[in-house]
Amino acid sequence: MPESTLPATGNFTEHELSFNDFSKIVINDYRIGYESRQASILGRREVLTGKAKFGIFGDGKEVAQLAMAKAFKKGDWRAGYYRDQTFMFATGMSTLKEFFAQLYAHPDIEKDPASGGRQMNCHYATRFANPDGSMVNQADSLNCSADISTTGGHMPRLLGLAYASKLYRQNKELEGLKQFSVNGNEVAFGSIGNGATSEGIFLETFNAAGVLQVPMAISVWDDAYAISVPASLQTTKEDISEALRGFQREAGTNGYEIFKVRGWDYVALCETYTVAIEMCRTEHVPVLIHVTEITQPQGHSTSGSHERYKPAERLAWEAEHDCLLQMRKWMLNSAMITEAELEELEETAKKHVRNSQREAWNELSSEIKAELEEGAALIEQLARHSSVKELSKVATTLRACVDPGRKDIVGAVRKALRLTAKEHHPERKALLDWLAEETKANNERYNSKLFSDTPLSPLNVPVIAAKYAADAKMLDGREILNAAFDAAFERDERIVAFGEDVGAIGDVNQGFAGLQAKFGDLRITDTGIRESSIIGQGMGLAMRGLKPIAEIQYLDYWIWAITVLSDDIASLSYRTKGGQKAPLIVRTRGHRLEGIWHSGSPMGALLNALRGIHICVPRNMTQAAGMYNTLLQGDEPAMVIESLNGYRLKEKMPSNIGEFTVPLGKVDLIRQGTDVTVISYGSTLRIVEEAAVELQAMGISVEIIDPQTLYPFDLDKDCVKSLQKTNKLLVVDEDIPGGGSAYILQNVLEDQGGYSFLDSAPKTLCAKEHRPPYGSDGDYFTKPSVDDIIEAVYNIMHDSNPGKYPAIF
Repeated sequence: MPESTLPATGNFTEHELSFNDFSKIVINDYRIGYESRQASILGRREVLTGKAKFGIFGDGKEVAQLAMAKAFKKGDWRAGYYRDQTFMFATGMSTLKEFFAQLYAHPDIEKDPASGGRQMNCHYATRFANPDGSMVNQADSLNCSADISTTGGHMPRLLGLAYASKLYRQNKELEGLKQFSVNGNEVAFGSIGNGATSEGIFLETFNAAGVLQVPMAISVWDDAYAISVPASLQTTKEDISEALRGFQREAGTNGYEIFKVRGWDYVALCETYTVAIEMCRTEHVPVLIHVTEITQPQGHSTSGSHERYKPAERLAWEAEHDCLLQMRKWMLNSAMITEAELEELEETAKKHVRNSQREAWNELSSEIKAELEEGAALIEQLARHSSVKELSKVATTLRACVDPGRKDIVGAVRKALRLTAKEHHPERKALLDWLAEETKANNERYNSKLFSDTPLSPLNVPVIAAKYAADAKMLDGREILNAAFDAAFERDERIVAFGEDVGAIGDVNQGFAGLQAKFGDLRITDTGIRESSIIGQGMGLAMRGLKPIAEIQYLDYWIWAITVLSDDIASLSYRTKGGQKAPLIVRTRGHRLEGIWHSGSPMGALLNALRGIHICVPRNMTQAAGMYNTLLQGDEPAMVIESLNGYRLKEKMPSNIGEFTVPLGKVDLIRQGTDVTVISYGSTLRIVEEAAVELQAMGISVEIIDPQTLYPFDLDKDCVKSLQKTNKLLVVDEDIPGGGSAYILQNVLEDQGGYSFLDSAPKTLCAKEHRPPYGSDGDYFTKPSVDDIIEAVYNIMHDSNPGKYPAIF
């Protein structure tokens, strides 16, 4: 394995520079690094004095990131972690003032364009999604995908960002998408701490990139610790590049080029990044750049001190090998700058950082002070007309706040309104009006953009009904899906699909049968068994303008990808306040099948973990096909859960298979009835329909509603309209008690106000609390059966009218 631990005396060989030109570049780099260090120091101070809530910084990694920034070009992407502030400053993707605005949680994207105050400091992003749903010209931009805090959680997304370059280079059908790529020449830059390389998600992604041979450059910032845990307890051989030596490519093999370089050696770092990134960019080979001997002068974060766990010898070594100190010594020894000039540069840098901090603080605090003045003045006006003596104290306490926040203002106003609930003054109405406007503004500041909410949202896709010829064929459900996918791939060259067994055999249930042979293995692709990186692969492609369908073979396996699905994709639009989006479609299958591991219906878990992702639960493959047609026209992520036991059931083939759409959030009335409303979805619906026939013979009329999507759920509130007629409710699903059924009850009874129309207690019929055992008997005694449904509905009628419906048992 070739190492590039390059000497500090190495030369820049890419360009011929005069000594003066070279010195100017170095001095400017030092200035950026020094400003970044001062921002870390000042940022920590702002947290400890209470102006900010928490701080985590990139001190000690400045020089390595300056070198990395030199290799970063327009069109390139970053998926890093929360230590990369120097890189962001050096590339111009962030500024010192934005750094402090995020530290203070300024909820304005003009001040904190990365997150609008929603993410803690040093979580970076550039804005590539426009309000109208279009995307910026990524090929002409420097691009940073939005950071997350889960260590290693960004790595699967990094794989997808790099994989997009491979597709843009190799798939000639994509040559017209110039705003997303220039012949796939883009590199996806990733960064990660040495401790986080112990995460399985890192190792899974690392292997996948070696297999795929994509232009992915991983920088490992190695400071020998993961918070307090030393490398000896983290990494085999205490050295991640040594541990990964087997991934080094050799003649005739795929794999990585692996480099190692010291984090305080400026020249060696610049040369290493020049060589490594050029190789990565031109050859599409992934590279690992292991940056060793990095220090962390202020410790892990503001939550503790590293003096507690680092021995004195290590602390002394870190003081001596601080990267900026070493760079400073080298600059002086090379006669690039004098001591006096350096001191002047450093003093100027300190002032610039301090001014940036003050500007960021003043811009936020002036807004809040103006709102405080409005709120306090309105409370005082009300106090002058109120008999409540305590009101004046509320206003006085509010005005006395040191570094007030909006919560202080709104909290005082709400208290004033509570105290005067029995009074009726024009001044109280003015305070109510002010609170209503402030609530609206704060909803926009803190609660908006869970989804993209653009004109391209799948909720805005026109509804086109399925059409059927008089002689429409009855085909297996899998054939319906296959025809829909065939039409979609023919229609849009941006669509790609991948997952375990998706390619050569057309997936385990044949939805993609024959399509790889027709459209090629760049568009219909097999992957290894690696759920997390499959989802990340799709996320990166979606961010770069493609239309990916990423398959999780069975719903039971989604939990292997929960970090990417929940922390990354589901929160992306929200945490960037609409600045980024990833309209990935996750295809999977679940519900009824015999056996513990291929019969999952964990809807409650999905609904709790995946807010920000549409959850579609089609009852058959025609419904699924219509949902795919809808989602592929939209710009928001979704999971489609096909019914695992429905692929060989017969369905009628629509004549407009590639055109018809199924709307999200709209229920389907399966059967009209007058006595009981039954809400169910997926495979269980067929059992409910079977039960309804016997119930009809027993004199009970059942109305069956299929919500079709659980998130969003029944946007038109049709369920409550049914309750107004039947006054009785049963929810049937295959999740555990209190899972998906509790979510449906909350929507229907609380959000839709259905409780007031009931004349008997609402009921749920769910699966048992354990996973279903193998075998038909196990299924019968574990999940809702026809018998269970008939008796549950009958018991509701018995409770309502025991004379007409005597107890069965």
